[in-house]
Amino acid sequence: MDVHGLGASGAKLFERIPDKLFSPLASTNRHEFWSLLCYLYRRRFGPDAPLPPSHGFMQREILQDVEDHIRFAPKWQPEEGEDQDLSLDQRASNYFRRLLLAGWFRAEKYGLAQTISMSPAVSQMLTLLIDYADKDPVFVSGKIRSIHALITEVLEGDGGGDLFREAAEQCRNLLLYIRTTGTNVRDLMASIATQETTAEYARKFFRDYVVNMFIGDYKELRTQEHPLSKRPQILQAVDELSTRPEHRGRLMDWYLNRLANGDQSRADAAFERDLRRLEELNRVEEYLERLDDEVRSANKRALIVLQYRLQTVRPIDDLLRQAIGGLLASGMEGGFEGSMDSWPQVFAPDSLMSASRLAQPRKETQRHPPSALRQAVLSEHTRAVGNLVRRAQERRRVTPAKLRAYAKSALGQHEHVSSHDLPVGSIEDLRAYQSFNSLATALKSKIAVSAMQARRQIPGLDVIQDEEGSTDHPFLVAQSFEIRLRKPSSAANKDS
Repeated sequence: MDVHGLGASGAKLFERIPDKLFSPLASTNRHEFWSLLCYLYRRRFGPDAPLPPSHGFMQREILQDVEDHIRFAPKWQPEEGEDQDLSLDQRASNYFRRLLLAGWFRAEKYGLAQTISMSPAVSQMLTLLIDYADKDPVFVSGKIRSIHALITEVLEGDGGGDLFREAAEQCRNLLLYIRTTGTNVRDLMASIATQETTAEYARKFFRDYVVNMFIGDYKELRTQEHPLSKRPQILQAVDELSTRPEHRGRLMDWYLNRLANGDQSRADAAFERDLRRLEELNRVEEYLERLDDEVRSANKRALIVLQYRLQTVRPIDDLLRQAIGGLLASGMEGGFEGSMDSWPQVFAPDSLMSASRLAQPRKETQRHPPSALRQAVLSEHTRAVGNLVRRAQERRRVTPAKLRAYAKSALGQHEHVSSHDLPVGSIEDLRAYQSFNSLATALKSKIAVSAMQARRQIPGLDVIQDEEGSTDHPFLVAQSFEIRLRKPSSAANKDS
């Protein structure tokens, strides 16, 4: 297999970790080896362990830890070529040597003694695996607060590309987690469905699904007090960072000098990638709606299973008790060796055998054949009216392209034009005039989402509403406004 064909990330992975690192975790005793690694990590090499010596631990100390752990772990299975009569210290030495040869630990000479340590790359890999195995439910509120704080700090000029990049990474991880949670719900329900008893099914459903929910604050996501309601402010701040020249230039300098080592194309690609990750926050509603569908479907399946089991198991238990009671009352404790004449006393009517318990015959309903479809023939007048309505709708339909063409013809060589000077010689002009008037109202409002949607309709243009003046228009009454070519922020501040 050509590792370099997998790309730079694949080559870097096998450069950092040993080739046989995961061989103990693929053996017969993989669960025991993983338990031993977690024990040594928490006791000696993890962040919660005491500060290790700079030269590493003495080998006899690590062997003693391994021996103490496997002393109370009787599930170790003998592997191929292993003697089953080995003592406890010999088994501990063999297990540790297996981990040492696989690359989980490294042995070094410190004077005359041999010390054991763990390389930084392997320690980081083990940390990721343990965090993945012990992962708790994610709280979206904390993630959104962190992203909002980072973007606000960058917008205020207190942070640079490092904070912008961190916010993009957190946003990507959050959306990826929400998007894959639906699959996790389906996998969990599939594992719960294999439980044989109703009690175990109910216990796993309420413990693993309801209590240990994948998103800790799932119930509060739709409330106004949840930090997810700050999503429009985050998107507006990201839009300002990407469009205003002073912010974009400051971030691009960081990407160019710190991340891309002077390569302009690499800096542009990295900045655009982080920008897209932050803009993906606008799709969080779509991911949450899909997750809602998965949760509703899982709840419905669980309730159906519980209802079915509760309704079917209980009558069968009652009937079995009645049958056993009838056998005991008839003196047939030894079985069915008695006469067939005594069976009706055991299986009495209306208990196990009765006509009401037999399945009813299936009744077939005769359906009438469907009538032939009627074909409607339009008259020339109806067809002409339909074409006229479609042409009228098309002339009244407003698109961003039509708005830009209307503004371009009205501006000419000027940088701004007043609503008093806008042409209204056709229905298309009148509809464009109305749309610009509505966009001016939306841009003036304090609703961030409305302002962002209005700005997307007219890229490169600004519509400023005149609060004191009104337009003397022959067809409508509205406040006057002005269409301007959008300038960079620095130039606009100088003009003002």
